[in-house]
Amino acid sequence: MNDVMALLAPGAPFEMGVEEVLGEEMPVFVQRARSLRELLVSSTRFGDAAYAVFHDGGQRRALTFAGHERQVASVAAALAERGIGPGDRVAILAANCPEWIVTFWATVSLGAIAVACNGWWTRDEIVHALERTGPVLLVADRRRLARLDSADPGMPVVVVEDDFDALTGFAPDAALPDVPIDEDQPALMQFTSGTTGRPKAAVLSHRSLVGFVQIVTFLGAAQAAQVGGSTSGTPRPRLAVFPMFHISGLQSASVTPMATGAGNVWPMGRFDPAQIVRLTVEEGIYAWNGSATHIFRLLEEPTIEDLDVSLIETVAIGGSATTPELIRATEERFPHLVDTFTSGYGSTEAGGMVSHASNEMLKASPDSIGMGMPTVSLKIVDEDGREVPEGEGGAICVRSPLNMLGYWEDDESTAEALMDGRWLQTGDYGRLVGGQLFLSSRLRDLILRGGENVYPGEVEARLEMHPAVAECAVDGVDHRTLGQEVKAFVVLRPGTTLDLDGVRAFCGETLAAYKLPDHLEVLDQPLPRNASGKVVKAVLRGEATQTFVEE
Repeated sequence: MNDVMALLAPGAPFEMGVEEVLGEEMPVFVQRARSLRELLVSSTRFGDAAYAVFHDGGQRRALTFAGHERQVASVAAALAERGIGPGDRVAILAANCPEWIVTFWATVSLGAIAVACNGWWTRDEIVHALERTGPVLLVADRRRLARLDSADPGMPVVVVEDDFDALTGFAPDAALPDVPIDEDQPALMQFTSGTTGRPKAAVLSHRSLVGFVQIVTFLGAAQAAQVGGSTSGTPRPRLAVFPMFHISGLQSASVTPMATGAGNVWPMGRFDPAQIVRLTVEEGIYAWNGSATHIFRLLEEPTIEDLDVSLIETVAIGGSATTPELIRATEERFPHLVDTFTSGYGSTEAGGMVSHASNEMLKASPDSIGMGMPTVSLKIVDEDGREVPEGEGGAICVRSPLNMLGYWEDDESTAEALMDGRWLQTGDYGRLVGGQLFLSSRLRDLILRGGENVYPGEVEARLEMHPAVAECAVDGVDHRTLGQEVKAFVVLRPGTTLDLDGVRAFCGETLAAYKLPDHLEVLDQPLPRNASGKVVKAVLRGEATQTFVEE
């Protein structure tokens, strides 16, 4: 522990200080990059080391750190030629690919804002996001453009497969932009589904994304100090499976390597455990990162029997909760992983990183989501906003330099989420015990399905449009590998029928596939409600008895 604390001491690499951030004094890392572009410039010291390796079927595409910076400079020059500059929005709608990463870095290097669109969205979801954020340019692949079904996106489009080579070849000798960039200037919009329906765009600053990198690199250094490892030498690559519009795909796998020099291997297309086992050997992958679903599927892959398990040095869970079964199964397969199985908690609005649970913590308390990270302050409050004593449950609030600036052009939602003192109401519930954070089992009805957030309100809003549905409720049900699945409870109008296939087909017209109900229960009675008319989902789950029904 003393070795870890030494990393935070004055003069140390992760020295802590207190500075004013958006009007509030907060703990910060003293030694830090002041913008993403500064982080990009520093990455060139890694030269010809692999930054991102993409495998698409039999094709391997690799970006080195130096080559990536050259492509970014050229694309940035091409975007500047189109008049794109500070504050402009550039939307990215594509599968994981080198073009996605290069577009992101070119955009933020200009002081413009990257809009990370969910690659699984349907036509209606895409149109809403573009209309809401008003990009001046859309960079998209053919498959996702096809989902627009001839709808006019309302802006110029760069088609990845057809047009991007012209951007990377526009100015091969160009320097990176030198436009001033402030730490608290917007850099990225990531979408989070609203509890009542439409996705909202959380705006994250350069400070937020750089802060995420600093926390992750601190965790690596702390782990090395605890287990006697070393952070020197040529870094081996990590596995990257999350989509780039996701925190774990962008911040963790695309931005963090700029500081560490440890690249990522990206399997493209549908998740294939056999392919990943093979790539682990071929590319020398040392770390498996993914949701609980990803890790379960890897552990159950038959070809893992032939894998030299010593290649894997760490397994990390993100995007979903871990379980005692998953810990047991991982340790059984990788008995040498003594202190390298970790989990964490975060949210888009909190900049992705709130707490971290070590292997030791998880063994002692599998339901722990760890200690608050450096620069992160935590408190638990009651429904009146008053902080509760240690051990009592309540709403989790976070204050950190990583917190979002707000929701794009949505003052009402921003005011609801960001309280006085820039405390963020996460919308989750839990308790603090001895500095460790514990999450309640049910979090504002949020469903975590395979690492993706599903908000019941969004699915309910669509179901209510079905002509056979009188009323409905959506909830999560436990699933061994996915964490949760989506279940719809439906009360039908007289004389109508509806089955699961019909529900999925109807919802699938406007909602991404991961949001579609996996289960359907047709009720012969009205939904259980409390005295204020709110549906009591505990009754639907069988966790409580009905006390009130709206007539």
